[in-house]
Amino acid sequence: MSKKKLRFEGFLAAQGSERNVVMIRATASEIAEIAAIERLARDSNGRAVGFQRPQVSGHISEIRTYLEQDDAVLPNALVLAFVENARVIPGKGAQCVLEVTASNGPPGFVVDGQQRLTALSQTGRGDFQVFASCLLCKDMEELRRQFILINNTRPLPKSLIYELLPGVDELPERLTSRALAAALTERLNFAEGSSLRHQVKMQTNPAGIIKDTALQKAILNSEAAGAIQVLMSGKDGLSESQGLLNNYFAAVQEVFPQAWAQRKPTTSRLVHGAGVVAMGFVMDEIYARSHSASVDSFVAGLQPLVGATAWTEGHWHFGDGEQIPWNHIEFTPRQIQQLAEHLVSLVRHTKQPKRATRSTR
Repeated sequence: MSKKKLRFEGFLAAQGSERNVVMIRATASEIAEIAAIERLARDSNGRAVGFQRPQVSGHISEIRTYLEQDDAVLPNALVLAFVENARVIPGKGAQCVLEVTASNGPPGFVVDGQQRLTALSQTGRGDFQVFASCLLCKDMEELRRQFILINNTRPLPKSLIYELLPGVDELPERLTSRALAAALTERLNFAEGSSLRHQVKMQTNPAGIIKDTALQKAILNSEAAGAIQVLMSGKDGLSESQGLLNNYFAAVQEVFPQAWAQRKPTTSRLVHGAGVVAMGFVMDEIYARSHSASVDSFVAGLQPLVGATAWTEGHWHFGDGEQIPWNHIEFTPRQIQQLAEHLVSLVRHTKQPKRATRSTR
């Protein structure tokens, strides 16, 4: 079987020492032969595969309508990436040829510009060329890193970026600091037996209820100055932190079943972002008092909140005399702090329960 090779005249940019960046021009059909749009999904083992956000049909329709006009232009370049089956043949000066072997389908990936490419392919304009900036990456981790860095300054869903963080190294500090929270969220959402299994709303689990960024915020707070900070200083901090969170949310569901089961953020503030972040501070307080991460310790520690919350009805009665209807608590720094201080105060000013002994999950 002969190898299918496609060649594109291009210009080579002198950039990173281990990276080749080539600018080419091609039609939508030609790009489809060398690069595919990989949707972010999960394999049978719960691992993230692919990296692109879902298509937005309305946005694609608007772009297509524009591109169908005779005077339409599309100056912004697409970004393609290749790990294998692509090589640069140097020419004179910056001129070069990008050779792509596509015998077994497109070997490359569309890193940026999926909506534009999809819209263009729907117009039937086979003669319309676009520019494509092509990256030749050493491996899939490098490809994903480039996707994160390229798209992090664009208006992409932050949850998509955060879901890709686990397993990717050498990122800016502001993203690296979020990697632990993203990894724990991923584990809690997809691990067998997890108390939060499939309950966290992510790009690969849109049916979830709890917003992934809210859970990550609770984890980040604990990582900065709470129970997770303590556990992460140990030998097996990641697994211990996962166990802590798993047991804590199992206890929350046991203590507040009516405010959790079959609820949505609009019907219960316990599964709302504000409630999740505020209850993260409660977790840290209980752990600091009991020095235990067992389900029983958390169940006992949560007892002062029973009958003193307004997750699904009534009013919150804060210490300063302010009363707020249960569904007026919003995901704002002020109200999260207000709710957290109220809940932690109830736990802190109650006699410390005896250390529980039920086995952890």
